Amino acid sequence: MAAKRDYYEVLGVGKTADADEIKKAYRKMAIKYHPDKNQGDAAAEEKFKEAAEAYEVLSDPDKRARYDRFGHQGMGGAAGGGQYQNMDDIFSRFGDVFGDESPFSQFFGGGGGRGGASRRTRKGSNLRIKLKLSLQEIAQGVEKKVKVRRQVSCKACGGNGARNGTDLRDCGTCHGSGQVRRRVQTMFGEMTSATTCPTCQGEGRTISHSCNVCHGDGRVEQEEVVTLNIPAGVEDGMTLSMNGKGNVPSRGGIAGDLLIVIEEEADQLLKRDGQNVVYDLYINFADAALGNPGIEVPTLDGRARIKIEPGTQSGKILRLKGKGVADLQSGTRGDQLVYVNVWTPKDLSADERDLLERMRNSPNFAPKPGKSEKSFFERVREAFSGN
Repeated sequence: MAAKRDYYEVLGVGKTADADEIKKAYRKMAIKYHPDKNQGDAAAEEKFKEAAEAYEVLSDPDKRARYDRFGHQGMGGAAGGGQYQNMDDIFSRFGDVFGDESPFSQFFGGGGGRGGASRRTRKGSNLRIKLKLSLQEIAQGVEKKVKVRRQVSCKACGGNGARNGTDLRDCGTCHGSGQVRRRVQTMFGEMTSATTCPTCQGEGRTISHSCNVCHGDGRVEQEEVVTLNIPAGVEDGMTLSMNGKGNVPSRGGIAGDLLIVIEEEADQLLKRDGQNVVYDLYINFADAALGNPGIEVPTLDGRARIKIEPGTQSGKILRLKGKGVADLQSGTRGDQLVYVNVWTPKDLSADERDLLERMRNSPNFAPKPGKSEKSFFERVREAFSGN
């Protein structure tokens, strides 16, 4: 499978482009590769879909920010921005880019249907949920099943709101097209402008008798179990999306999206710092002076055994390679940094106090920092540089 092209490259804009520049660039691409102008051209159709996918992401501030930071990997799984397969879905989502009065309405049907003769397709509202994840789940990725209450199409009437799904008639104003048309003079000459029918609101039909189940709304509330595939490396506050898992609009259309807001639960032992995790290890004076070949520390994958060398100083940083959080874009994991702290006892027995008094003036207990001893800031800088 060919690698996806950069979305900015697809639309031919720079990464600092504002919303108007992105909109204009998409409009230009959509006109150039529109299927009605390139009938039977599979390559043009793919470019049309590619442009729609790029516009969906770059026109949405949240999705654009996530893409700028994590690239295509950040849009995978539940993250939305997926490849369009249905052409009508593109027209219904982005037809309004051209506006009802646009001279290009002959292609986009005045902000809705394809070819100007289709009924206006509407999109339902989005749903937003919060998803709490542990640091372990974030580090490795996780599959979650959540219950969502959403508006779905009424089965009794097929979603059109009419009794038995049949008590419908064509709108007397637009005669079933969902649009009213008029001839307008533009800089390109005289062209046909299509606007949404004010009588049926673009549906093209009116209801004679309402459905007994949904009472004419065309939808009912339903609880659904949704499976979320959360990629490794997400962050607190990040919003993922699933296309088509929101509410359906009244009396037909495409469903909105399900927005998933990530909430990272604080871990009792480990702290996240980007792709690395940090653990504070406290050892006693004897272990620091004599060393210890097997001290256990917690990690995201369980327990790990580390070695404390004789003469270890407080503030030393040990690194466990690949024990951190996976990067959302590359999938490679960061490291775990173990900060060694030598614990100074606060309450001493008489014997312990006497022992320390005898050692106080021992030559080996006098601090003798040499050039090889790194300062605290040097150790921190070295740890985060990966050396």
